[in-house]
Amino acid sequence: MNGKQFVGIVALFILVLTAFASDGYSYNVVGDHGVSSTFGIKEMKEGQHVVKKRTVSASSLTQVIDKADVFHDQYPKVRVVATGYYAGYESTGKNPSHPSYGITYSGVKVRRDDYSTIAADLRVFPLGTILYIPGYGYGVVADKGGAIRGHKIDLYFETKQDVFSQWGKKSVDVYIVKKGEGKVTEAFLNSLNEKGIAAMAEPVSGQQQTE
Repeated sequence: MNGKQFVGIVALFILVLTAFASDGYSYNVVGDHGVSSTFGIKEMKEGQHVVKKRTVSASSLTQVIDKADVFHDQYPKVRVVATGYYAGYESTGKNPSHPSYGITYSGVKVRRDDYSTIAADLRVFPLGTILYIPGYGYGVVADKGGAIRGHKIDLYFETKQDVFSQWGKKSVDVYIVKKGEGKVTEAFLNSLNEKGIAAMAEPVSGQQQTE
């Protein structure tokens, strides 16, 4: 076992612990004397006001995965040209009044989340394919586009400003986490996003099991 494999195993072990400790969420208490963290529900105290919020795993683990890509090295990698798009007229030719505004080819609504909707050439990446795109996060192929051919993908952003400020156009190595089976459902996307990053600590189940 080389050093890279050992680091990958350690990262996966930490990820599994994060997924199963308490309810798998970090717990931050903001008081008069600083911040403390453990696992549970996030609770912010401002005077007598208490706000509880569920959040994803510890930021340090996210940084390990985003920066080193140790966890994702187990997946096949392919070089693509990635562009960005949003639901507006400049990208889709549709205005908010259009009945199909914000609706992908698969029928699900566009979303920017832990697992976002992206467009691809469906002959290369079938509907439902999960990709990890460094600098963007996880993308689920739910759409296609007239200019998206071959090893090109289009990443969804919420606004035109986000497209240009956060991405633009890049050549990037992406990781194929799961090859799609030709369909995407809202239930499947909801299940992935409820689990967040912890979803990668277990095999991604078939969509028929999430509906």
